[in-house]
Amino acid sequence: MRKIVANLFTSLDGVVEAPDKWSLRYWNDEIGRAVGAGMAAADAMLLGRVTYEGFAEAWPGRTVEDDEGAEFMNSVRKYVLSSTLTEVTWNNSTLLTGDPAEAIRALKAEPGGSIMTSGSTTAVRWLLTEGLIDELNLLLYPIVVGRGKRLFPAEGPSFPLVLAKSATFSNGVVQLTYVPA
Repeated sequence: MRKIVANLFTSLDGVVEAPDKWSLRYWNDEIGRAVGAGMAAADAMLLGRVTYEGFAEAWPGRTVEDDEGAEFMNSVRKYVLSSTLTEVTWNNSTLLTGDPAEAIRALKAEPGGSIMTSGSTTAVRWLLTEGLIDELNLLLYPIVVGRGKRLFPAEGPSFPLVLAKSATFSNGVVQLTYVPA
């Protein structure tokens, strides 16, 4: 059975929005290897509408010369969760229709590698609520952003988790991998 691995960059104050504005100065080979390992284990992505639209605008014109992740992002199978989109046109993209939880359970039952999320905070919260996340992989950055969208709002359900592994990088970024309790 495949697993769904949610990957997010987060600040010390829990902000996950627009990591391109606050995380890039910390990028190093250690983070590159961590992100690359997640991509290597995955053969599909699960994206919410907002993240899909942003990625579909940004990635198709990029090459490996521009960004090491371009080949993966442009070629990997992408599944999109949306109640408003009627079509998805980026290479290898499929809009999930019908009952999304049922569609994701069917994807998990298929053979293959991990199905990873990147960003997609609304989708990740929903997946946690539905019990569909197998791993929550956070790269915790040593910065307080101050404002922005957080993975977990002030009010909401609780999600008991267990720390499965952790690593501290030389730049102070900490990788935390949690599994459902």
